[in-house]
Amino acid sequence: MSLLDRFLKNRNNSETGEMSFIDHIEELRWHIIRSMIAILVASIVVFIYAEWIYEHIITGPIHTDFISYRWLCQFGHFMGVQSLCLDEINLTLQNTEVSGQFLLSFSSSFTMGFIAAFPYVFWEFWKFLKPALKPAELKHARGIVLWSSILFFFGVVFGYLILVPFTINFFANYQLSPDIKNIFTIKNYYQSVSDMVLGMGIVFELPVVVFFLSRVGILTPKLMRNYRRYAIVILIFLSQIITPPDWFSWLIVFVPVYLLYEGSIRISARAERDRMQRQKELMTL
Repeated sequence: MSLLDRFLKNRNNSETGEMSFIDHIEELRWHIIRSMIAILVASIVVFIYAEWIYEHIITGPIHTDFISYRWLCQFGHFMGVQSLCLDEINLTLQNTEVSGQFLLSFSSSFTMGFIAAFPYVFWEFWKFLKPALKPAELKHARGIVLWSSILFFFGVVFGYLILVPFTINFFANYQLSPDIKNIFTIKNYYQSVSDMVLGMGIVFELPVVVFFLSRVGILTPKLMRNYRRYAIVILIFLSQIITPPDWFSWLIVFVPVYLLYEGSIRISARAERDRMQRQKELMTL
């Protein structure tokens, strides 16, 4: 039985009653519609304050008085690591399209609207998924919306305050020749920032994904332990790319993500124990 067949069977056996595949699609459609409405409302609020948001938030990391630069420099002085005092940013942003800034205000508003509405969007997704889970599974998934939202926002904050400043500072000051100036388009700059922020938000959802994959037997802690060394190499490589060339800087990025991976192994082990215990109980009936 495929995962989709199991999902549909469990939903039909739940309080939703017997439903056809089209009925499931129709229900999912309304969950998506309500989620899109929530994102649209949040996007409108962001659009109203678009100029302030661009000046103080989106382009914040290109200013030398950005809060992360001050904190990192103070922390660097405390630890005796001067490289954490990042160089002054030599960067100019420009717009090369007639409607570039206008269209960018819409795309950025939608992205930030999605970030703001994430708890509700995930809640709608959970409402659709919930009937397919058994009471024992629901018991272990208690508080899933809260924890998923916390992890997502933590990843967004980490990406914005740590990952983005290191990356922008490195590439803005990287030059093959003094005759070559770094002039980034605002579209390219925003795309890079949004990719890193949303990417870290999604990466920090790893424990939630691991929990569900482990509950259905697709992922096991043994598999994650066996591939741990490959994960470490990949994380070190990525951390060194986006940070200045010193060990302390890349550790700031590497350590939180690696701890997230190790925590996910523990979550997978617990989910597997619960799954095996449930199977034993079913066999004794």
